[in-house]
Amino acid sequence: MSVQYRVVVAKKDERIEGPDGADIVITVAVVDAAADDFDPTVAFMRGKLKAAGHTGQILDLLKSGDATEAITALAATV
Repeated sequence: MSVQYRVVVAKKDERIEGPDGADIVITVAVVDAAADDFDPTVAFMRGKLKAAGHTGQILDLLKSGDATEAITALAATV
């Protein structure tokens, strides 16, 4: 399973990690990702984190903590 993470800074300005054509694509705004209390699972349920791909795999990825690390690292590069 391949994953691509996208942190949106502004329109047409994104920080991207992962291959094109990934099985799962996760997109979140930098404002949300840089928040002190950022939890990708909560952001997904509230609609602030968008994800494309198999829902079961997305939820497993969010639960594992890998998404938190990758998104936090991308948000820190802004």
